[in-house]
Amino acid sequence: MHKRLPAVLLAAAVGTALLAGCGSSGGAKPTTGAASAVGNDAAASFPRSVQHAMGTAEIKSRPQRVVVLDSGELDDATLLGLTPVGAVSPHMKTAGGFPSYLKGELGGTKDVGPMAEPNLELIASLKPDLILSSKVRHEKVFDKLNAIAPTVFAQTTGAPWKDNLTLYAKALGKEDAARQALADYQARAARLGEEIKAKNGGTMPTASVVRFVAGPTRLYQKDSFSGTVLQDVGLRRPASQDVNSSMLDVSPEQIDKADADLVFVTVADDPTKTQQSQVQSTPVWQSLNAVKNGKVFNVPDETWMSGIGIQAADQMLNDIAKAAGVDVPK
Repeated sequence: MHKRLPAVLLAAAVGTALLAGCGSSGGAKPTTGAASAVGNDAAASFPRSVQHAMGTAEIKSRPQRVVVLDSGELDDATLLGLTPVGAVSPHMKTAGGFPSYLKGELGGTKDVGPMAEPNLELIASLKPDLILSSKVRHEKVFDKLNAIAPTVFAQTTGAPWKDNLTLYAKALGKEDAARQALADYQARAARLGEEIKAKNGGTMPTASVVRFVAGPTRLYQKDSFSGTVLQDVGLRRPASQDVNSSMLDVSPEQIDKADADLVFVTVADDPTKTQQSQVQSTPVWQSLNAVKNGKVFNVPDETWMSGIGIQAADQMLNDIAKAAGVDVPK
């Protein structure tokens, strides 16, 4: 179990952390779209011990000043009624700025990024009582973060996003709210799937996810955030994506692997740094049935890729309903 440094040593600890260069790698409020899921969890007791990917965190009282160091944790904290005192912007958003779909929930939140190397001194100055992130993102600076405040890490991000919400909810004393929010989301996804299946004569269409990034174009498979949401709806996947993995890099000549009844396209950050223009001008792309049928849909990268939480997933359900030509389930 990791112990926090006494307050008198905190400034020195943070200064040492910054010099060592090892960072290479508010109050409660109801949230928009999730207010019905946010309860007081009055029965939640503190102090409590929370087991996580890096050990056990001892949390003395219900956290109020929370710092989150990835976009999934940002979605989760705001879902559960907390305005983080500090957060980082999505790691592929080089221009900075928090996700627009959460813009009504982040008044007063300080940007403590960049995500790959969070500003430890600024984090300490915010006097957090809990820090949330994942081992895959910030293992190298865990001890330095844990010296500032109790720090809870999930193992990784992406596909296990529901388990991560459950972990963070335990640290926040918001287990009931998280369970209700997950149940509401699952029910909405299932209803959407039923409507899409009915509209298509009892057969679910296939759905493909294409992401243009700096480097090879990516097709997102089942073990990804977007893949789990598509699976919750019940949409089928083309062979290239009906795989228990996270993603597949493809060349412009291999973009035919993306073909499906519905193709969802996201662009990470600056389109000019990606192969989007090159790929979409090729005969291979133009020959896709989805392109010829007008079934290619541009959707926000910040929800389909970076959101990694219920609020982002709900936005995805809206996009899927629109693409499938059905009403959005309430």
